[in-house]
Formats: sequence, structure tokens, C-alpha cells
Amino acid sequence: MRTTTVTALALALTAAATAPATAASVPGKPGTDGLWRTDGYGTVLSLDGDTLQEFQTTSVSCLKGDSARRTGPGTYATADGTTLTLRPGPGANRATLGYDTSVGHRSLRRIRKLPADCTRPTSEDARAAFDVFWHSFAENYPFFAAKGVDWQAMRDRYRPQVHADTTRKELFGIFSDMVRPLHDAHVAVLDGDQVFAQVRPGTEPPSPELDARVKKFITERDLGNAPYRQDFANGRITYADLPGRADRRADQGYLRISGFAGYTAEDAPYPAHLAELDMALDAILTTERTQRLKGLIIDLRINGGGSDALGIHIAERFTDRPYVAYAKRARNHPADPDRHTRPEPIRVVPAAGPRYTGPIAVLTSGTTVSAGESFTQALIDRPGGTVRIGQPTQGVFSDVMERSLPNGMTAILPNEEFLNRSGRTYDGTGIPPHLTEPVFTKEEFAEKRDSAFDRAVRVLRNDGQTEAMNSDQASGVSASRGLR
Repeated sequence: MRTTTVTALALALTAAATAPATAASVPGKPGTDGLWRTDGYGTVLSLDGDTLQEFQTTSVSCLKGDSARRTGPGTYATADGTTLTLRPGPGANRATLGYDTSVGHRSLRRIRKLPADCTRPTSEDARAAFDVFWHSFAENYPFFAAKGVDWQAMRDRYRPQVHADTTRKELFGIFSDMVRPLHDAHVAVLDGDQVFAQVRPGTEPPSPELDARVKKFITERDLGNAPYRQDFANGRITYADLPGRADRRADQGYLRISGFAGYTAEDAPYPAHLAELDMALDAILTTERTQRLKGLIIDLRINGGGSDALGIHIAERFTDRPYVAYAKRARNHPADPDRHTRPEPIRVVPAAGPRYTGPIAVLTSGTTVSAGESFTQALIDRPGGTVRIGQPTQGVFSDVMERSLPNGMTAILPNEEFLNRSGRTYDGTGIPPHLTEPVFTKEEFAEKRDSAFDRAVRVLRNDGQTEAMNSDQASGVSASRGLR
């Protein structure tokens, strides 16, 4: 039931067809009580009074997933504090489900009874685990063709190697070998302390150690003479006024966001992180500052992802007109990877609080991951001018599915696409920059260079009237059409 779009690696390391029913509800219980199947996501939900129970389904299996407790009319809370909101309609046999940490909604259809696999025990031997693992990817993963991976061939090759006496270590190795060619940072295999996960070749995963090293480097090299600098949101957000020209006050700002999570205590519910974010944005985007700034650098080069909803919330501080950030859809047919749910436009609506609407330079790299990428995508079509500088992002956008296997192992995989206005995705390749610069290479560190930051300062110093800024919208569309 997980919705946060962190990398599968980060998640792994921290986590170590029935007929529609009639429109009858249970007397004395909420009208949404009963059984519901999601459109896509391989999930059946059982609502019974104060309890919501998830069942993770494939064509060969049904396993219990997460549960949640009812907290109010149509709302449920999971053990990790995520709030689910279920709204009935349209019609008596349909409903929608939303998560406070995510964007978009899942469509539900009422069903009469649980699938048969949910009512009988599942074998825990290695062969059953293999079958659930393979079907979980075969029925949900959207990118086999784009990755050049024949998943049926994977089954043909590896299934004969699995027997009743196959050890967990051997099975973990087989699963790892099967997903290795995907090079997908939203794919992982977990078995206790064992983790297999990887990032796109030529990139490195975000980590606390890398974040701390880069933050120290930037503070000393780029912000050493900043007239104002302050950390917010548990250190995940840094803002600085950059020194101005000799004849004027500071006219550029620098905003570093290292993630869209962890703004307060890790076990705090989403509203607490949102409140901390708003306090930071209110302190940064004062009326005096937003009137003074001629440009803003947003640094996402080391960003491990988190909540897409927090990213959209920040984007709402950077526009004075509503626009569509992207459209979200999920694969929804177990045998046809080209069938999807109807794309749902995700809108950015100007915030009621203080906003900055001038030119923005966004710094990205291969370590800009997941929600860091969806936030980058949300700025592509913003009014006011946005130029991207640095390296392509990692290329993973979907919320991740955390699927339990019968033997206690876990598979993590994506099933969604985030579409640009041309109807394409940036999965695999990442969002390309308009202006390419090296990012935190050995040479950059050794020579104390920060080429992407310096390029952004120069672009914005020209008040945005560079060729790159003038061609921002055209370049974004052109780059999008070149993908997949």
C-alpha cells in the first residue's frame, strides 16, 4: 500500500476477477463497507467497519498486505501514519481512493466476493514464491519493452532452476539476476538484511554521506559569502541570498532541497511534515525577498525523493497561474502492458501564501531521484521561465508497489507513468537538462569547481534573457518528444 516515491534502494535499506456486486451496504456500517478492486495496482480492499485490509493479488495468488484503521468518515490511517481517503461514487458500485502523501487517485469497483486465492492457503516453498514474484512484474511493470527485457524469457530460463529444496539464498540470487537488466532504481528484492537494488549505470544513489559531503562543499564554495543562509525542515532545505552585483543588493536566491520527506520526526504523520514545510517557505518567501529577487536557483542534484504531494505543494509557491504539472496513469491489464488507467491531470494551483514567480534555474543530476524528478517535471511548464542545468535525472517516477511473497521475501516495483504534455514519459532516460554541466565529479571536487551552480548564476544574472531561458518551453517539449 506504499505510495511514497523514494528510490527502491532507500526503501529497501530502511525497510530491510469477480463480478460486480449490487449496491447493498451492510446495515449499521459505512456505505463503503464491503469488497473493492482497484483499477490497476493488483489490489483488493476489504472494508469492514473500522478496519481496512489490503489483499495483494496476481492471476495466481492472493496475499494479505497492509491494514488501516478508520479515523473518520471515509478516512483510514495505516501503521506508518499515512492517511487514506475513500470517497463513494460515481454510482453505488464505484469509489476513489487517495493517499495524503501521493498525488492522484485510484479508481475502485465493488466486487461480490474475495478472489478464490484469498480464501485458501498459499504454499510457502520456493516455487510458489517464484511464481508470485514473476507474475507481480509480468502483470504490473510497465517498462519491459523500453528496457529491452523479455520477461517471459526470464521465466523460461530461471523457473527450471527452482525446486522445493531451493535455498532462500539461491532464490534471492535468482530474483536479483532476473531484475538486474532493468537497471531501475524503483526495483528491489528484500530478504531480511539482504537487499538487491541498483541505479542507472553511470549514476550513484543518494545517501546521507553523499548529501553531507555535497552540502559542506556547497556551503564553503558557493555560499561562503552569502549575506543570509539558513537551514530548515530538519536540514533537508537550505536557503541563501546570494551576493549581488556591486551596485545592488542580493538579487538572486539559492534553494537546496535534498528530499521531500524527513522534514520532522520520521514517524510523524504527513501533516506534520507539511506544516514544517510551510513554515520554511513562509520564512524564505517573504514579501520583501520575492519583490527583490531577479532569479532563484533550486538545487535538486542530491535528492532522494519522498512525497510527490510535498513537491506539488512547493511548486504552488512558484506560480501565479494554475497549470498542469503532469498526468499520472497506471498499467491496469495483467497481459497487455500497453493498457493503462485513464491519465489523471495533476494540477498546480497558486498557493494562498507568499510566492515567487520570476525566473528559476533548476540544478539536476543522476542523483535527482523519484519525487525529486516529479518536482522537476512539475516545473517544466510553469509560467515565469525555468531552465534546467546539470545532468539528466535518474529516470524513475512511479509510486512503488511493495509486494509480499509467500516465503516472506519482498519485491518492490513501479507500475505508474508520469506523462508530459506530449503524452510521453521520462522513465529510464531521466529529464534532460537544457544546459549540460558536470555535477560533483572527482575533478569538480578536486578543483573546487561547481560548474552547474556557476552556470545558473550567469544565466540568471542576465535577468533570464539568455537563449536558454527564451527557449525554455520549446526545449522542454522537444526533449520530451525525443523520449521513448
